[in-house]
Amino acid sequence: MDDDPNIVRVAALIGDRARAGILTALMAGEALTATELAEAVAVTKQTISSHLAKLLGARLVAVEIQGRHRYFRLADCDVAQLLESLMGVAYRSGSVRIRPSPREPALRKARVCYDHLAGELGVLVFDGLQRQRLLRFVGGDLQLTEQGRRFCRDIGLDTQVLAQGRRTLCRACLDWSARRHHLAGALGAALLNRCFEHGWARRAKGSRAVSFTAAGERSLREQFSPA
Repeated sequence: MDDDPNIVRVAALIGDRARAGILTALMAGEALTATELAEAVAVTKQTISSHLAKLLGARLVAVEIQGRHRYFRLADCDVAQLLESLMGVAYRSGSVRIRPSPREPALRKARVCYDHLAGELGVLVFDGLQRQRLLRFVGGDLQLTEQGRRFCRDIGLDTQVLAQGRRTLCRACLDWSARRHHLAGALGAALLNRCFEHGWARRAKGSRAVSFTAAGERSLREQFSPA
């Protein structure tokens, strides 16, 4: 037991309301300053500094210095995956807000999960790729089929380049709101970026929500989930 990783420390860090708020704010994939994070979780600058120091010490967040500014972000996609999984468990256990946020419907429909598309539209993409036999599970691992590689090439994505990075090419991420999988990994991030590049969608300011235009949602459905 003593040789096992110390999950108690990590759980205690995440379990604090303010620190959980910091990590959730960073789930949008953007790097934020301490001032911006203090405003997001409604604490003082002194308090936010203390929380960030603890999160940095546990390597849950990372910092990048540009000139006089320090920008904080999640340490890596493993931390993002942990947080999304915790959100799913919290939702399943009934740990939800008594008064839903006005943004909640938008978050349920489409949102950023670190750097890939989540929500109803994220699940739609995942299901469509499976239905077209572009993705498949092999021994519990999600893999892109040869037909899937051709599909990616046709829409301008080089899967060989994507696979050369440290990240897994394809990974199934359990969606906390839909309770089904959406696509994570390098390919999931590339597909979301493609939606932004095409002008199909944009990030909602100050939120994880992704807002699709009517034409953009139609194009998404036609390309990834044809009837």
